[in-house]
Amino acid sequence: MTTKILEANGKPVYAIVPYDEYIALRELAEDAGDAATLLEFARRRGKTAEPTVPVEVADRLLAGVPPLRVWREFRGMTARELAGKVGVTPAHVSKIESGKGDPSLGLLRALAGVLAVDVDLLVGR
Repeated sequence: MTTKILEANGKPVYAIVPYDEYIALRELAEDAGDAATLLEFARRRGKTAEPTVPVEVADRLLAGVPPLRVWREFRGMTARELAGKVGVTPAHVSKIESGKGDPSLGLLRALAGVLAVDVDLLVGR
């Protein structure tokens, strides 16, 4: 690397490098920053085990499949099983999935708890 150091009052102030070397250094610094970001993500992921959304779930949600049905099926549950765990009838679960039911916030919280998702993920299409 070819570098020229400029000084002021006997102390280094600037380092001048050829432009192509500057570009190479900048790319290395960006790569190091990206690597640090990935390492931090891996560290946090290992500590908190933050869940991720499988692409199949995301695709179904984006396609407009009712969120409660998507998450219930992703968890491998029938409407009857889910209903039994939250204390409602399978018909009630079916109504909510079809958009005809109007669940209370308490029921949404119970459903979200059983399905291990945030309530926000069950609301809306």
